[in-house]
Amino acid sequence: MKHRILGTVAASILASAATSAMAEDKVFFLLPNSTTIRFESRDAPFFIDALKKKAPQAKVIVQNAQGDPSRQQRLVEDAISQGAKVIVYTSADANLSAGSLAAAATAKVPVVLYDHDAVGGKADAHVVFDSLSVGQAQGKRAAELINKISKPVVKVARIKGNQGEYGTGQYEAGQNEFLKPLIASGKVKVVCEQYTENWDPVKAQSFAEDCLTRNKGDVDVFLGMNDGTTGGSVAALISQGYKPGQKLVTGGQDATVEALRYIAMGWQDNSVLKDLKVEATYAADVVASLLAGKGVPKNLVNGKVNNKFMDVPAVFLPVSNITAANLSDVVKAGVWTWPQICQGIQNTPVCQANK
Repeated sequence: MKHRILGTVAASILASAATSAMAEDKVFFLLPNSTTIRFESRDAPFFIDALKKKAPQAKVIVQNAQGDPSRQQRLVEDAISQGAKVIVYTSADANLSAGSLAAAATAKVPVVLYDHDAVGGKADAHVVFDSLSVGQAQGKRAAELINKISKPVVKVARIKGNQGEYGTGQYEAGQNEFLKPLIASGKVKVVCEQYTENWDPVKAQSFAEDCLTRNKGDVDVFLGMNDGTTGGSVAALISQGYKPGQKLVTGGQDATVEALRYIAMGWQDNSVLKDLKVEATYAADVVASLLAGKGVPKNLVNGKVNNKFMDVPAVFLPVSNITAANLSDVVKAGVWTWPQICQGIQNTPVCQANK
């Protein structure tokens, strides 16, 4: 009887130790910056919730590089020293990520690229919305709007994303499919264009203000690549005393609540909806499979992203364009509620119609 009790106690201790070991499945979610607010406010919470359901033993540790690639590499090295089982990595600068990827590869810690690409090293998977489709959606919408402008020549300012990133290149390629024919025909003249370091909205605003000043206000369209760059254009217009609708701002992406408010107010035309809950959930699927020792789920891989080191297996996700006419799609998808979108702008026609 005594041996049986001791055996039971020993089994209990072993079970407890096993549970404790499982609880040490540390997953580090490394964010790029605080200027693109979606990562801290939406992606991280969505990912934590999704992984809790798929891998309850996992502990998610969220850290932010604050736009500093060197800091991000230190965070990767620290994650490895703390026993990271998987690193979910949204690069602060895709072109300066090789050191981080090399550190993880040397330590044999799987890396799942999240949204941003990372150049020059090994990664196990890349979960991202189809970047070319995003650019195509932006370009198609811009072309539709430009063709409605009665002026013989429409003057366009292009405010691009972080130079050298896979996403920026794909957005530009997608936009160009629709813009280049208009440029060739003489309908569009690009009067200003610039990449935006680290997608910083403040730098986008400064560029837009400078463009307006240099052209004495003669700019018809501001075409961005995400809600940070379009938001910078809107801020520039506000600072220079323009009213909603006087200049066209298009090319948003991420459907941030701030951008949706600008759309409802008439400052911004559109934002490409990337359902961040879907992205976070797919990333959690990949991470849970890696934690279980099963590798990247083959049924989720539907493409590849070449990062100048390898073809990274990609989980491409679908996108859709949001304008004032279909703002309700964001609410239906559970991304934002009408009270959140209409906070402080309840008297706009869109919000009045959706009380």
